[in-house]
Amino acid sequence: MDVVGGFVLADGRRAKALTGVDDHSRFCVSAYLMLRESSQRVCEGLALALRTYGVPEQILTDNGKVFTGRFNRPPVEVLFDRVCRENGITHLLTQPRSPTTTGKVERFHRAIRTEFRTDRVFVSLAAAQAELDEWVLDYNTRRPHQALDMATPAARFHHDQPAPVTMLRPSPVTTGRPDPSRGDGTWVARRASAVGVVCVNWQQVCLGVAAAGQNIDVWVTDSVLQFFDGDQLLRTEKRTTPGEVRVKRAQVPGGQRKVQSSVRDQPK
Repeated sequence: MDVVGGFVLADGRRAKALTGVDDHSRFCVSAYLMLRESSQRVCEGLALALRTYGVPEQILTDNGKVFTGRFNRPPVEVLFDRVCRENGITHLLTQPRSPTTTGKVERFHRAIRTEFRTDRVFVSLAAAQAELDEWVLDYNTRRPHQALDMATPAARFHHDQPAPVTMLRPSPVTTGRPDPSRGDGTWVARRASAVGVVCVNWQQVCLGVAAAGQNIDVWVTDSVLQFFDGDQLLRTEKRTTPGEVRVKRAQVPGGQRKVQSSVRDQPK
């Protein structure tokens, strides 16, 4: 699976597509358009593919942050990794800076650009998705492929029964909240803005609209910021603004807060 951009909408916005092709047959299992390349949107596309075509044994992706957090410092489990784990899918990753590893999906992207033609403007996201779905149907079922001895992908594609929707609802993940007694960081509390932005020491991090207005706990070290909603890790970001962080309310393990009366509760 991969993400490809270049879909221009009439209102000036640009969409991207989560794409996925079966390694054996070149059958397209995903061409899901989204306005933002977020973890939630990518996993919506993954869920749609699993509901439609069943659960594969393996999924190969690059090391993009919407696909994996294994190379974060410290490593984290992002939503895509979690959905794969909960559905028994082995998530394979390409070697860094090795785009040829996903050559089949890259060739599919070339077909989208040249045959579906992304050098045009679409009326809306829904209209673009409808046109793309029609093109994918032709690609899968009516267009012979030279690489497949002139067979269609659908003629070579075999899949299990579609997965039940209940398999696609990840359960909350307990991440093991950092213990402040270990001495390499501290907890601070912030409230996300109306658009899901949290500010720590003048560094602004967007957690998405799902976090809008929520109380967020932030684990702060010299190198990273980790954003928690209860025991669930939402995001890890490299810290770019050194210096002392204003502690509005300190966080202790277990989710109970205590007010620091000696420090003003002012945003920063």
